[in-house]
Amino acid sequence: MEIYIAEHAGYCFGVKRAVTIAEKTMKDSGGVNTYSLGPLIHNPQVVDKLKEAGLRVIDDVESIENGKVIIRSHGIPYKVQRKIEDLNLELIDTTCPYVKSVHKKVKEYNDKGYKIVIIGNKNHPEVIGINGWCNDDGIIINNVDEAENVSTYDKICIVSQTTNTLEKFKMLSDIVSKKGKEVKMFNTICNATNLRQNACKELAKKVEAMIVIGGYHSSNTNKLVDISKMYRDNVYHIELPKDLPLQEIVKFNTIGITAGASTPDWIIKEVVNTMDNINDNEIMEAIENTLVKVRRGDIIKGTVIYVTENEIMVNINYKSDGIITKEELSNDSEVKPKDIYKEGDEIEVYVVKLDDGEGNVVLSTKRLEIIKSWEKLENAYKNKEKIECKVLTDVKGGLSVLVNGINAFVPASQISVTYVDDLSAYKGKKLIAKIIDFDRNRKRIILSSKIVEQEELEKKREELWDSLEIGNIIDGKVERLTDFGAFVDIGGLDGLIHISDLSWYRISHPSEVISEGDKIQVQILDFDKNKNRISLGLKQILPKPWDVFIDKRNIGDIVFGKVVNILDFGAFVRLEEGVDGLVHVSQISKEHVNKPSDRLKVGQQVTVKIIDINEENQRISLSMKAIEEDREEKEDEKSEIYENQEMDITLEDIVKDN
Repeated sequence: MEIYIAEHAGYCFGVKRAVTIAEKTMKDSGGVNTYSLGPLIHNPQVVDKLKEAGLRVIDDVESIENGKVIIRSHGIPYKVQRKIEDLNLELIDTTCPYVKSVHKKVKEYNDKGYKIVIIGNKNHPEVIGINGWCNDDGIIINNVDEAENVSTYDKICIVSQTTNTLEKFKMLSDIVSKKGKEVKMFNTICNATNLRQNACKELAKKVEAMIVIGGYHSSNTNKLVDISKMYRDNVYHIELPKDLPLQEIVKFNTIGITAGASTPDWIIKEVVNTMDNINDNEIMEAIENTLVKVRRGDIIKGTVIYVTENEIMVNINYKSDGIITKEELSNDSEVKPKDIYKEGDEIEVYVVKLDDGEGNVVLSTKRLEIIKSWEKLENAYKNKEKIECKVLTDVKGGLSVLVNGINAFVPASQISVTYVDDLSAYKGKKLIAKIIDFDRNRKRIILSSKIVEQEELEKKREELWDSLEIGNIIDGKVERLTDFGAFVDIGGLDGLIHISDLSWYRISHPSEVISEGDKIQVQILDFDKNKNRISLGLKQILPKPWDVFIDKRNIGDIVFGKVVNILDFGAFVRLEEGVDGLVHVSQISKEHVNKPSDRLKVGQQVTVKIIDINEENQRISLSMKAIEEDREEKEDEKSEIYENQEMDITLEDIVKDN
């Protein structure tokens, strides 16, 4: 393996100066009351080293009362500098001289009325600091779209973040320069940045792989990564030697190394030593130590390398990669690899075998799904949890269902609390059930949806018991009639309407008032949870027949009714309002009647006249005879009128004849 180091790599002048000043300041102060406003440079290892010496990183100077404040190499806005001075804090300025010159340029042209345009990352501390020297009024652009959206101005001054690439600066500044009548353009990219980027580009062209050393959040380091990727597919961004991908880099014969402006020499040397001072056998031994031990049946994690229409290649940190075929992807045959995974995804897999004949480890996510499904179902069985299953088809004695991708069985007796006649009606439906028998070794799972129904009914009953109040009117359904009353389902509980509470008038059987299946409203009269007894009333929510009768009828009204009882002294007739009136034997007919049964029978429809109403005792006297008498009287009146008419005509005729 040949290792090449870029001609310009590591600490730039500005960063080295900042670290040197900070180290001297720490030494002079003994690390007491010394602060850095933000990380000194974009290298966590250097920042940690200074922290160990006592340097404290702060975000706001108002959090301290006295001491020294080190301004980091990226620089700060003018107003922050003024705040430090106003607080009488000692200011140690390690701002890179190149950045400092940009500050002066921006302030000068902003004072002259130029609109400042800064090419760079708006979130980078250097750009934030530059913008602070034109009252935070600059326009910050970082791509073509943003450049093209810049408005037109009379005067424009263009500057750049010092770590930009020259290509980017030229491209964006050319666009912005057309937006102003008078344009001042300053290439403020640090010369060291140019040298480092050009050296990186030239080296990347010559080697098989590039290693870029520097902080993961360092802007200039990430630009070196981008430049390397323009010329090489194999680019590795690391911070420390321990991040070296030994398993990968051992494949290459030539490797180039570069480092960001914030990377100290000691880290670069450690990386080179790790790669250069170990012989091949030691490298292979180190690689072997990083490899996982893989056996058939293991469940391991890996990273997706690439995905095709028919397979997924996975890096499992083993001496060979793993492969998942479409058949081993999922229980759902319609699923395609690209539907669920992409390059870079972390994936958990089951090891089917170590060699498929072509050196690849055969992996499966489908089998892992099944294993996990059995585990979930076993937990559901132990914890008596409810689960959802889908009915595949009806079979002898019950239903074949799919639960978590595993076949199971629901016996016919465990489908529902009600009798199920047609099992085929359940095909394709989803049921909520519980596992009542589980044997993983025999791959046997028995489910019951009936248990879930029973539990829900019991819960509903408990809630209903808690909600019952005497006097409430609720909905119900007539379930069963007996000689003594009717049983009504009021939503999971059965209540009884006694025959005496069905109607205001006397009835012989509940069927005279209601039928099975009727939906009715009832009133809760009483209940006893301990005895599981609920008394209901139907007549209580209906108007009293006597009140309806009094409002509607008067003495002398002719009404219709039905004979409901016959005694020796008369017959009782039930009127349409539901009240009973008495037709005394003497009021049955004008003719003499020995017994009411001689003229009437129970169930006979009759027309009667109300001859008396006793409101105090709620008694009604009726008469059939009175109707006969009224009829005869009307006939007599008609006859008399007719005779008078005949007589008048005859006399007139006589007079006329004379």
